[in-house]
Amino acid sequence: MHRLTLCVWLAATTSTAFAFDNGQYDHVPPDIRAWFKSVIAPNGVPCCDISDGHRTDYDVRGGAYWVPIEGHWMEVPERAVIRDRGNPVGQAVVWYVHHRGAIIISCFVPADAV
Repeated sequence: MHRLTLCVWLAATTSTAFAFDNGQYDHVPPDIRAWFKSVIAPNGVPCCDISDGHRTDYDVRGGAYWVPIEGHWMEVPERAVIRDRGNPVGQAVVWYVHHRGAIIISCFVPADAV
């Protein structure tokens, strides 16, 4: 099942969205795991889970955030920027999926989100 489809399906069919955590994130503290699970895009869709978020560098260009994804810098759409959830990991986090040959950024939390 495509990752976007899986995340949407899980979010729609369960009270907690979880994804591809097969034990590889057991070392992550519970408060950080809870934060990843609680992040919701401004449009109300869950960003998914720790296994879907990617810590990232970022740049601000012309008032917009830009992130490197798979070797290419991409502009983060304003609809994906989350400023009200804080950021306990100390690095920016971006959630994205591949959909019909394109990369779609679904959520982004800057390193200094408050």
